[in-house]
Amino acid sequence: MKHLLTGALAAAMLAGTTAAWAEAHTEFTIRATANSNENDEDYDGLVVFKNYVESASNGKIAVEMFIGTQLCSTGEECLEGVAEGSIDVYISTSGGTASLFPFVQVLDLPYLMADDRVAEAVLDNGSPFVATMRQLVRDASDDQVRLMTIGNTGGWRNFANTQRRVQQPSDLEGLKIRTVPAELPQVLTSALGASPTGIPWPELFTSLQTGVVEGTKNGITDIMSMKFPDAGLQYLTLDGHAYMGALWFMNNEKFMSMPEDLRKVVADGFYQLQQATFASPKRKSIEAYQAFVDGGGDIYVPTPEEKQMFLEAAAPVQDWFRENVDGGNEALDSMLATVADVQARLDAEYAAELN
Repeated sequence: MKHLLTGALAAAMLAGTTAAWAEAHTEFTIRATANSNENDEDYDGLVVFKNYVESASNGKIAVEMFIGTQLCSTGEECLEGVAEGSIDVYISTSGGTASLFPFVQVLDLPYLMADDRVAEAVLDNGSPFVATMRQLVRDASDDQVRLMTIGNTGGWRNFANTQRRVQQPSDLEGLKIRTVPAELPQVLTSALGASPTGIPWPELFTSLQTGVVEGTKNGITDIMSMKFPDAGLQYLTLDGHAYMGALWFMNNEKFMSMPEDLRKVVADGFYQLQQATFASPKRKSIEAYQAFVDGGGDIYVPTPEEKQMFLEAAAPVQDWFRENVDGGNEALDSMLATVADVQARLDAEYAAELN
């Protein structure tokens, strides 16, 4: 027992000494915030980022995590904090960023990317599309904000509702579908025959329960974490109209204030973060789908012919995007070209793998 106590005391003293050493050798502190919770992919990504950056920098960089609204509460407020330097790193969906960087809504355009394999290649940090988006962000922010990586937060957006199974666009006719305040998802919802209704996220459960809206566009992990089936959400169509991209921004001055070797550590940290957010929804969705079905939920996967019907019905949204969004042409052209290159490469890989 004496030896065990001595060992425990020594371990505690070593941990304290190590922490004190790390603090004494810290040269840079990164303040990172995510307006989510500890069950979210954003949190998973930040944990991986923090662990990698602090370890790979040998304690020279410390990462402070702020989960929720401790530092800021809206996308505009948080991005202003990044621009002015009170916040170093912030993650947002395209909807939360569109008022300042409208071109990021290219990630919400429907049916551009077929599956995870395509999406992850298109969003690779070295892809032409990501290079275009990075330059657009730097230009729009007067070089105050950098786009570090684009990960995932919740898998794929799908249509879910309280009324009936949706197999093709005509089945959405007349349904009141909740959207974020951004115009693009409202244009998409209208193009498919439904009625878009802007509802704040915290009010969605009650709105479904009372019939203010009859459906929503979300991933399965969000649907289950918010207990929407308890509000009557029982029909889910896996149309996969949009990959739920997560944009990770950083204050450019903070990044460039580091020596090149530490900038590389930070860049590699965002790669590690991205990979974690790609993987997290896949694992979490398994249990979420099962829970949805166990609760009496109906899941429908459209046939290729039905998926084509959705794609054709949503086609006018691209025209709207080009005509109404600053930077829209450049962002969409880059996305389409990158998707085409990725798909051609994957087709060649499939030909080699399957024959």
